[in-house]
Amino acid sequence: MSVNHRVGAAGSGKATRNAGGETEKSGLKKIVAASMVGTVVEWYEFFLYATAASLVFGTVFFPNAGSELDGIIAAFLTYAVGFIARPLGGIVFGQIGDKLGRKHTLQVTIIMVGAATFLMGCLPGFDTIGYWAPALLVALRFIQGFAVGGEWGGAVLLVAEHSPNQSRGFWSSWPQAAVPVGNLLATLVLLTMTWILPPEQFLSWGWRVAFWLSAIIVVIGYYIRTHVSEAPIFLEARAQVEAEKAVNYGVLEVVRKYPKGILGAMGLRFAENILYYIIVSFTIVYLKTVHEYDTGQLLIALLIAHVVHFIVIPQVGRLSDRVGRKPVYLAGAVLGATWAFFAFPMFDTLNPVLIILAVTVGLCFHALMYAGQPAIMSEMFPTRMRYSGVSLGYQVTSILAGSMAPIIASALLQQYNSWVPVAIYIMIACAITVVAVVTLKETRGASLREVDAVDARKHGLEPVGTGD
Repeated sequence: MSVNHRVGAAGSGKATRNAGGETEKSGLKKIVAASMVGTVVEWYEFFLYATAASLVFGTVFFPNAGSELDGIIAAFLTYAVGFIARPLGGIVFGQIGDKLGRKHTLQVTIIMVGAATFLMGCLPGFDTIGYWAPALLVALRFIQGFAVGGEWGGAVLLVAEHSPNQSRGFWSSWPQAAVPVGNLLATLVLLTMTWILPPEQFLSWGWRVAFWLSAIIVVIGYYIRTHVSEAPIFLEARAQVEAEKAVNYGVLEVVRKYPKGILGAMGLRFAENILYYIIVSFTIVYLKTVHEYDTGQLLIALLIAHVVHFIVIPQVGRLSDRVGRKPVYLAGAVLGATWAFFAFPMFDTLNPVLIILAVTVGLCFHALMYAGQPAIMSEMFPTRMRYSGVSLGYQVTSILAGSMAPIIASALLQQYNSWVPVAIYIMIACAITVVAVVTLKETRGASLREVDAVDARKHGLEPVGTGD
């Protein structure tokens, strides 16, 4: 039985396809919605921890730290545990996703991260159970990070593999736009609690409400994800693996066959990840510890910036379809290198408008890199190992980049009592990403089927499917 014939039977439940082999727009919108709602859930919970680490966890779980910054750094170290777990999750769920499918993997990840987040809201503080409190926090953070590690690859690939070649940048940028929505919701809930509760009640129990509310979003997200289908190109690749026993997939295969692709993905991710967490996490630390800026005002600034970020990301994705992935990404890396040098002086004015503007501009620079990542990375790997490839490149970088960025920045601030070393740190990160972009092959408009065909010719395999 041929691979194509087997796929015809296996793919009977797929989204409606037109004559050109592309998912019709109505079906594609449903897939985008399913990917987005799950991503909102995952990142609401993941970023909720980041904000709580800046505002609450240093006091609740690390009260014996020598200073306020010491407590915050200790909280960010537990925050980093989630990033360390993410590559492991990417490896495990990437393997599962390449073998069994994107849909079922995403259903598992959303339940795991939801359960871990809800339980965080139930944890007693250090004053109640001593060192068990931070120990349990670290354990739950690890589970949360492990699940998020498998989430991103599945969510973006579900859309990218259904998208038309000429508009893949636009459609696959929507799951990226769900990230600021999740962050927006987390910020909004915390902001509401700080408004309606006095500081002592917020520290005592108010912050927990945001973690408990995640259960509602998890149920909605899980339900929606049960009603999506796999992309036909994935079903074809899976059928090929079943038909040809010599065909391999997953993490070991992608490391062996596409090491340059993984390194390229890591280089693309490096500056983007660092810039983002400096903006959304370290900005809070800087204004709160250096200037004792009002927490509510800080959250409002982030709230407005997240709204703009959400609007900008799909437009940048569309731009990458028109002018190319490389020039857009390169602009983000170059502009990102300049951000801290004007943003921190704007913060030092303590002018609310300038603070909002600095954060918002930073996230717009970030969007120039972030929006195109799903399209670029999906076009770098063949379908049979795409989940593993993008997850590995994306999540491994998080250990050296996003997880360490708030810690390094806080330590630099503590050591030098100046924002200048932090600005230099960001500039170096952006220089690394510039090199990665320059060496990248332009993939705008690439056919994923042709990527599979090239892989098949290169490794002596039977071509997967036909068509575009």
